[in-house]
Amino acid sequence: MRGKKEMKKLSIILALFLMGCVGIPENIKPVDNFELEKYLGKWYEIARLDHSFERGLTRITADYSLRNDGGVRVLNRGYSVKENAWKEVEGKAYFVKGSDQGYLKVSFFGPFYGSYIIFGLDHDNYQYSIVCGPDKSYLWILARGPEINADLKNKLIEKAAASGFETNKLIFVDHGSLLSLSRG
Repeated sequence: MRGKKEMKKLSIILALFLMGCVGIPENIKPVDNFELEKYLGKWYEIARLDHSFERGLTRITADYSLRNDGGVRVLNRGYSVKENAWKEVEGKAYFVKGSDQGYLKVSFFGPFYGSYIIFGLDHDNYQYSIVCGPDKSYLWILARGPEINADLKNKLIEKAAASGFETNKLIFVDHGSLLSLSRG
């Protein structure tokens, strides 16, 4: 029960950070020819810029599925070593312009939305993506598995750096012992 209350607090904090911020940072272009059906499913967080709503969490995943209203259900999940517990928060996302562009708005709390901009994507197989929020303090590198090879990781980091993100501040997510823990 305590974990749910804390995730609700985290959701509120996230919402306050993103409240009403559905813009696109300078020099960022959402991917075109986006196919939501290919993007749905589980993604593992490989790296991120630090934010309070994920601080202290490891083994972070995001699971995307269709909602009945045409939007996207977002289920973010991470493991708190400090509390020895899984934490999760559910949100919803909708396309800002067209469904063929990787530009969505996401909400984890009420009517407040923040940008979810996919600006790097493996268009062939949808095996990795680079996502940012409404400004350059929000950055995530995601992949379909808990690890990616060093060459790909470096390529994605270079793309983010060239786009103006402070990649020297990236936090690389620990997915160790993922298989030995209950996936709930």
